[in-house]
Amino acid sequence: MGSPTATAAETGAPGPLLRAATRHSAGRLAAVALCSVAASGAALTVPTALGHAVDVLLSGGTDGSGAVLLCAALLAAEIGLDAAVAWLGGTATARSTAWLRHRGTRRLLAAAPHRAGSFGAGDLTTRLTANTADAGTVPVTAVTVVTAALPPVGALVALFAIDAWTAVAFLTGVPLLLLLLRTFVRGTAESNAAYQRLQAAIAGRLGEALAGARTIAAAGTGDRERDRVLSPLPELDAQGRRMWRVYGRAMARGGVLMPVLTTAVLAVGGLRLAAGQLSVGDLLALSRYATLAAGVGTVTGALNALVRGRAAAHRAAALEELPPLRHGGACLPADGNGALELRDVVVDRDGKRLLDVPALRLPGGTTTAVVGPSGAGKTLLAAVAGRLLDPDTGTVLLDGVPLPDLTYEETRRAIGTAFARPVLFGPTVEEALACGPRRPTPPEVREAARAAGADGFVTLLPDGYRTRLDAAPLSGGERQRLGLARAFVGGERLLIMDDATSSLDTVTEQQVNRALLSTVRAPTRLIVAHRPSCAALADTVVWLERGRIRATGSHQQLWQDPDYRANFTTTGPPVPTATGAEQ
Repeated sequence: MGSPTATAAETGAPGPLLRAATRHSAGRLAAVALCSVAASGAALTVPTALGHAVDVLLSGGTDGSGAVLLCAALLAAEIGLDAAVAWLGGTATARSTAWLRHRGTRRLLAAAPHRAGSFGAGDLTTRLTANTADAGTVPVTAVTVVTAALPPVGALVALFAIDAWTAVAFLTGVPLLLLLLRTFVRGTAESNAAYQRLQAAIAGRLGEALAGARTIAAAGTGDRERDRVLSPLPELDAQGRRMWRVYGRAMARGGVLMPVLTTAVLAVGGLRLAAGQLSVGDLLALSRYATLAAGVGTVTGALNALVRGRAAAHRAAALEELPPLRHGGACLPADGNGALELRDVVVDRDGKRLLDVPALRLPGGTTTAVVGPSGAGKTLLAAVAGRLLDPDTGTVLLDGVPLPDLTYEETRRAIGTAFARPVLFGPTVEEALACGPRRPTPPEVREAARAAGADGFVTLLPDGYRTRLDAAPLSGGERQRLGLARAFVGGERLLIMDDATSSLDTVTEQQVNRALLSTVRAPTRLIVAHRPSCAALADTVVWLERGRIRATGSHQQLWQDPDYRANFTTTGPPVPTATGAEQ
């Protein structure tokens, strides 16, 4: 298996996202920086104070206890400030991570569903959990990298201040230190990015396998799917080993270089001590400053975390590239009746025209069925009409107002959509049906459930409508009826049903059809129809082929065309009843 390569959809520019996360936690980061600087100041003062205390004690001075107490106070201050940095840094990281997750989730849910669907479920989970956790460390780590450089720089200045010859001896190894850091950053950046992509690939494949667990069990392909899901593991292992190898080499080389530099400083310092140019306390301070100046381990660890966090931020920032569905501030006219109009609507994807509707008008208070073969654009037309997708060109108007001009709340109150395989959200069944911007009363929820044929089985649940959703054993047809009830509650002007009765038996479907004409509040209905009974219910049928309207008319008129009849599995002619359902 070759190395994965990032596509434009997989990564985004992390700079703006990380800057925004930094601003979000600016107060805590400032506190981290101040405490880090103070801790560095204490660490840089300790060697001088310790050297002074040694010289005082060796000379038999009377203020030796004061010098020792000063050293103890500085050490205590350094320890306390380091603890404060750890606490403040942890809270700032948690705050940044939470902000990144909330922002990513908002971006994801604000985009058109087909845009969000370009990411796999497992990949999205990885981006919103592991990647945001790593990216959330970047603001604090960036502060740490900057402040971690203060002790080495300050120690080098102190070496010059105490004795220039010892500082020169240390500087001979600085080029090696810089080369070590440069090699480390370059190697760890590549391996971190590849490791995170492979993690996401495994998570995505695992999500697919879990979603299709019944199919895999029925087909007996469990071993093959296991191998497919885990096939990136060897390269994941290789990239993980590469990361630790790069890090280990940096630490090992730093571990060799640091004592060499310290020894060089002590050797020169010892010669200077023998020549009477330095005191014992000066030599002690020099040894400590040499250790601080060669503190490559602290810098290397911080750089490793920073590189890993930026690689993760590249993946988290991809969600920022999702274009949101924009909403205006307009409201619908109070006297509107749900009239829907499409003008010059075109939807292209990957260079292919999927929908092209020059003109289509659904008068308020009417029922329109959309019929066509698979791939004709029925669901796409329903998505455009329900503002789940904006056309590339053209305008969709509801009661004369372009849908993008409406507020989000007004759009979702006015339009209800039911799907073939609805997903229910909420702690209880009742709250799952009342989850939209409009907050219906319990009687309204029950009325919608009765219209969808769901009241009968809901009342038999242990706690009725207050049964926890995760404890309600629901079949596919029952879920579909609850999805219909949810749409009935929400659609005040327009109800869109995208194959929303496909799992219902004939009796329940007839009950729903009657409710559509007599009970459901939405005056205008757009139904994606796969059964003659649904098409016969409509006042007008829109017949789509290859994304274009082939014909419009009543179901009875179009039934005369054999190509139209071929759209349905039932071949017998429809006999509409008074309710519009087929007998």
